[in-house]
Amino acid sequence: MDGAGRSSSTKSAVVPAGTEKRRRRSVAERRQIVEETLLPGASVARVARAHGVNANQVFYWRALYRRGRLGGAALVAVTLADTTAETMAPALPAEPVSVEPGTIHIQFRTARVRIEGRADPAVLRAVLEALGG
Repeated sequence: MDGAGRSSSTKSAVVPAGTEKRRRRSVAERRQIVEETLLPGASVARVARAHGVNANQVFYWRALYRRGRLGGAALVAVTLADTTAETMAPALPAEPVSVEPGTIHIQFRTARVRIEGRADPAVLRAVLEALGG
């Protein structure tokens, strides 16, 4: 017997920390987790904990998401500007631009999108993802 009152023939298994298998998440799962963190009032740490993911990993996925690397269109910075005639530069030099309130103009290399009035966010997202490749 050893000093702890156990027989020396008794062996205990010690499993080193960090040897458990990592769970592989699909692009769809990563995207869904990231989109949860983008909801108003969401906490990256809480969302990560709820899904059993390290918060730093979720921040990395968010960076990929912003660049369009999680299966969707890349997010781009948007700047709002005064839309008066004096401050509006034409979208294309040869065409006059008339801007009404509630109108969005987006110029891509291969397409031009004009949205008037209230657009359904899901439809707008689908159009932008299709154009973004």
